[in-house]
Amino acid sequence: MKQTISTIELPGCPLAFKGKVRDIFEAGPDALLMVATDRLSAFDVVLPNPIPDKGRVLTGLSVFWFQKTSHIVRNHLISANVEEFPAELRDHARLLAGRSMLVRRAQRLPVECVVRGYLAGSGWRDYCDTGAIGGARLPAGLRESDRLPFPVFTPATKATSGHDENISEEEVEAIIGPDLAPRVKETSLALYRFAAEYGFSRGLIIADTKFELGLIGDELVLIDEALTPDSSRFWDAEIWVPGKSQPSFDKQFVRDYLEAISWDKKPPAPNLPLDVIRKTASKYREAFRRITGRRLPPQPNLAWRFP
Repeated sequence: MKQTISTIELPGCPLAFKGKVRDIFEAGPDALLMVATDRLSAFDVVLPNPIPDKGRVLTGLSVFWFQKTSHIVRNHLISANVEEFPAELRDHARLLAGRSMLVRRAQRLPVECVVRGYLAGSGWRDYCDTGAIGGARLPAGLRESDRLPFPVFTPATKATSGHDENISEEEVEAIIGPDLAPRVKETSLALYRFAAEYGFSRGLIIADTKFELGLIGDELVLIDEALTPDSSRFWDAEIWVPGKSQPSFDKQFVRDYLEAISWDKKPPAPNLPLDVIRKTASKYREAFRRITGRRLPPQPNLAWRFP
């Protein structure tokens, strides 16, 4: 199996934040270095087994979408080319290649910007219980995995641990203010509509996704990651059949395995079988190929370049 990277250490570069998947380092007064490891979380618990190439897939797809959506909203990306990083970071080029982004420092908004275009996951459960998603009433008689009449903005709180909680648009306004809240909703919906149309042209349904938005001064920007298998539900358009759950290009094999062994979803997480790890890695690579139109390079590259 390919080498994986679970922990990032950059001597001389202070660690600013360690997330479930990404490690973020200080890179000057106005910049940060975001490094995507191969760590995998499920049910909000980091698993002991990394997934080969996962960090490169997340970084490559984020760079791809940042470029594709810059006409909708600016983003925080400075460069994903290690050769353009500060000198102290270039010393770690082999470790950072393909899995790192130099980004502008931004003030992260404390809400998850979730957009749903299809009935799945918690959206399907909410619809079954209430006939609505995120306060938006929907027609009766919809099936699981049906396409919604219109994309729905269903924001959530940003939790540092445990599960995020869905909140109303009124609560979003109370958190970030009445001027910013409508901009966040409109931007999220515009990003989803564009990505969903592009994805469908590649034979991929983007059932739902979540965006991270932040502020640089007064400017609203797209930050963190964008439209990856970690933040989105991707389906194969050719085999989409409403009325049931759909195979997806993400960590579905992992979730299915953990449910099958009746894990209590509390740390520590169990080890994953090799077959589950390989199938999950394959799904991530296939999502990259479907979206970008190219296969993931077999070796880490110093820079991501998309036409």
